Amino acid sequence: MLAQQRQQAILERVRSHGGVRVADLVRELGVSDMTIRRDLEVLAERGLLEKVHGGATAVGPGSTEEPGFTAKSARQQQEKEAIAREAAKLVRPGTAVALSAGTTTWALAHHLIGVPELTVITNSIPLAEVFHRNPRPDRTVVLTGGVRTPSDALVGPVAVAAIRRLHVDTLFLGVHGMSVRAGFTTPNLLESETDRELVAAAHRLVVPADHTKWNTVGISTIAELSEADVVVSDAGLPEDARTELAERAGELIIAEGSS
Repeated sequence: MLAQQRQQAILERVRSHGGVRVADLVRELGVSDMTIRRDLEVLAERGLLEKVHGGATAVGPGSTEEPGFTAKSARQQQEKEAIAREAAKLVRPGTAVALSAGTTTWALAHHLIGVPELTVITNSIPLAEVFHRNPRPDRTVVLTGGVRTPSDALVGPVAVAAIRRLHVDTLFLGVHGMSVRAGFTTPNLLESETDRELVAAAHRLVVPADHTKWNTVGISTIAELSEADVVVSDAGLPEDARTELAERAGELIIAEGSS
């Protein structure tokens, strides 16, 4: 295995599990202790992980860090596409669905443009544009209005007032992170308030979230894990996360083809 391939394998393990031990990497990758330590040093210098005694941990984002839509859309594209395909199977023609802002829900929107007689509620400008570019005479799209965030969500009092009187069959909730302690979270306080209104308006809550969201925590909780009727994730989701989500959420679906 080349150094670059080995370092990529190390980085993927750190991102999946939150951390690694040097001893485990030596055994799994079949190289020396010194080689692993050099790899960790290289990755740490690039800011991709943080070295600790005996191993390394993931470099976690701050609880208020909010990447822009373009930056987020470039991450985990294969996983998001697989999750979107699986989540789209949960939508029936003739229903009302809400899609909160997010790059995974944006991927989902592309899989819903062919669904007949659909009513879509969204607080996301990019999601609304997906449906606008692919019009259907039997589809209704409602954009909430509000103040625009760095992730192109519309939030604040105008968005909350628009959502408060609505009722939808299913909400697909995009999240910044999910954990046992904090639940489903966002780094934006106003977005959290708007998303909570969407949760209250929905008969069913579906959370499409890739494995990197596990143990990422934003500043504000949108909902507890137990409030989700369905969580759709990818094959990279760690076993401990699968156990927790299977026990706490109504159903956990692992998208096929998301390895």
